[in-house]
Amino acid sequence: MSLSGIVGTNRTPTAHEFVRATLRKAILDGSLPGGTRLVQTGVASELGVSTTPVREALRDLATEGLVFFDPHRGAVVRTLDINEVREIYELRATLEPLMVRRVIDRISLATLERAEALIAAMDDERRPSDWVGLNSEFHGLLTEVDDGSRLADILAKLRDSASVYISLSLDAREQQMPEANDEHRQLVKAYRAGDVEKAIDITLTHFNATLAAIEEAHRSGAI
Repeated sequence: MSLSGIVGTNRTPTAHEFVRATLRKAILDGSLPGGTRLVQTGVASELGVSTTPVREALRDLATEGLVFFDPHRGAVVRTLDINEVREIYELRATLEPLMVRRVIDRISLATLERAEALIAAMDDERRPSDWVGLNSEFHGLLTEVDDGSRLADILAKLRDSASVYISLSLDAREQQMPEANDEHRQLVKAYRAGDVEKAIDITLTHFNATLAAIEEAHRSGAI
């Protein structure tokens, strides 16, 4: 395992966040493939931190579903399973309409403007792993008004679990990013209009397109 070349020049505010962001990026872009052992002392040495932030970051990544803890091998990067991602999107398609109905009348214009700024950033982004981070932030922003609810927590975990699949599918299908950005714009427009059914329809269309891209990548051997 080597994390050289992955570490950015600007560290995030804490060592914990720095380690989490670095490992997450490495997993999403395939630098740390499924089955890779993440030895705390080794990661700490490569990133120039103590083992405490590494341990905390690995716990976070386990919550996201990107790593798991094996009793004999310690933290291991999770191997991808196409049946798992199908279940993730089935759950998202079931729960997200409930969230749309819950928040669409409460979401602020300021939040929608922030969402549009994220879309603009995604338009300019060419690196799949960074685009996936912005994409997750965008979808989380639309549920921000309901943060703290059990539903918001479940959806956040599902988004995190889907991220690695989305990142790998982007490498296999170049046009997926601009198409998804257009769908994001349509979604914000529906939120601005307070059109619940339109927002739900666009959300489900967006999920179906993303899952289709992931399955296409799976058939091609990318996942």
